[in-house]
Amino acid sequence: MGNANFAWVQLLIHHLAPNGVAGIVLANGSMSSNQSGEGEIRRAIVEADLVDCMIAMPGQLFYNTTIPVCLWFFTRNKADVRFRDRRGQTLFIDARKMGRLVDRTHRELSDEEVPRIARTYHAWRGEKGAGTYEDVPGFCRSVPREEIAAHSFVLTPGRYVGAESEDDDDEPFDVKMKRLVDTLEDQFSEGARLADEIRSNLRRLPLGR
Repeated sequence: MGNANFAWVQLLIHHLAPNGVAGIVLANGSMSSNQSGEGEIRRAIVEADLVDCMIAMPGQLFYNTTIPVCLWFFTRNKADVRFRDRRGQTLFIDARKMGRLVDRTHRELSDEEVPRIARTYHAWRGEKGAGTYEDVPGFCRSVPREEIAAHSFVLTPGRYVGAESEDDDDEPFDVKMKRLVDTLEDQFSEGARLADEIRSNLRRLPLGR
């Protein structure tokens, strides 16, 4: 294999305890690449129901590289009685928009963002005291294995979580359209008035004298 990413993944899975959980940081290409047999290995891992959670992170989190990374979480037993039964499901979290630049090349996640990601995963697993999990458009979604298969076993969260929901102001379309057109007409009129005023002022200037 020309890429060692999945050699580490396979070694990690091999050493998982019967109820073991493990995480690994990989480059984003690991979620979708088909080179060197990676697509087939990823397919086998998904079909074996070993992928518990996938998290896409923003770039510039590290001092030695600016590339964005992803977090893989594996579990040997999604029916572990300590948590809820998650068989056939994988949680996808898209955190690419999180964090802020603290200098030209380095981004940091805030004290609120890190717990939000962690709470989402813990709630989805059904951990005691973690709260109730809900899909959040644009951020997280619990996805059945059949849907992942339909996407050729690509594990990029952005493909599954959808777009962020926009607030609905409940204004009927025809009412909103008339309001916007009236506003635009007012702006056109104001623009024409300002243009006339500018021309009048220009005529008063002693140009060419």
